Amino acid sequence: MEWDCQKLDRNVHRIKLRLENSKDVARILLRSDAHHDNPHSDNALEKKHLDEALAGGCPIIDNGDAFCAMQGKWDRRKSKTDLKPEHLEGDYLDALVSTYAKFLEPYANNLCVMATGNHETGILKHHETNLTTRLCERLNTMTGAKVYDGSYTGWVFFQIYSANTKTVRDSIKLWRTHGEGGGSPVTRGVISTARRAVYLPDADIVIAGHTHHEWQVPIQRLRISSKGVVYQDEQLHVQLPSYKDEYKDGYSYGNWAVERGMPPKPIGAAWLEVWLENDRACFQVVRASRSTW
Repeated sequence: MEWDCQKLDRNVHRIKLRLENSKDVARILLRSDAHHDNPHSDNALEKKHLDEALAGGCPIIDNGDAFCAMQGKWDRRKSKTDLKPEHLEGDYLDALVSTYAKFLEPYANNLCVMATGNHETGILKHHETNLTTRLCERLNTMTGAKVYDGSYTGWVFFQIYSANTKTVRDSIKLWRTHGEGGGSPVTRGVISTARRAVYLPDADIVIAGHTHHEWQVPIQRLRISSKGVVYQDEQLHVQLPSYKDEYKDGYSYGNWAVERGMPPKPIGAAWLEVWLENDRACFQVVRASRSTW
C-alpha cells in the first residue's frame, strides 16, 4: 500500500491511499490521549502500536492530548509521583517536547496529523505556546518528515485509488474531534452520537477522544441522491481510549480518578481498515491489540 498526506485547508487533511488489488486492505492507526509524559501511561503499549504501524507502512492519526503537561511549578495539580525523572528540568515544557520527539522520531514519516487536545490548549491559554505545534516542528526538523499539527477538530479525507491509476475510485470522510464533557460513567458519553450526527451529515466516520472511554456506535441513515435514488448508508461513531491507566488496582492516597469514584478505563488504540469492493470504499474499525507480551 502506498499513501501520502496533504493539507487542503487549516483543518482539512487528505490522505491518498493506493491499493494494489481488490484483496488489499489499507490500515490507519487511530490513537488519542497518549498522555506520554504521565508515569501512568503505558508507553510500552504505545510503542507496540507505533511499531506495528511502522512495519506495515501505515499512516497514523493522533487525536490530541499527546501530553499531560500537569507538573509545572505553576500547576496546583502537580505531584512529585507523577513526574518522570527526564522531565525534572527547569525548562519543563521544552523537556516534554524534546523527550517525546526522541520517542516518536522513528515514526515521524508515518505520522500524518497530530491534533491538539485540551491539555495542550490549557498550556496555550496560560503559557502562550502550543506543545503540539512545537512537537511537530521538532519532528519535522529532526527527520525531514511532514507531520501536520491539527486543531481541536478537523476533517481527514481518504481518497482511494486502485494500483497504477490516477483515478479516484471512492472516498471516505472522517471528522475528528478531541472530545468534550466528562464522559458519564453510566452512558459513557454515547449520547454525544445523537448530537454529532445532526451537525455532521457529511461524515462517514466520526472519532473522538478525551473521556478515555471506548465504544463504537453505527447510525443507519436513509438517504436520497440528487437523481432521486433512495438508499441507506451508515455513519460510524468511534470513541477512542487512552494509553493512561491511573486507576491500576484502586490503591489510593489522593488519586484523582479513584477518589472521585471514576471507574477503570480501557487503554489502547484502534485500526481503521479500508478496502475496495466493486470500486466502492468499505471500512471497519477494530481494536488494536492490548497485550505487550
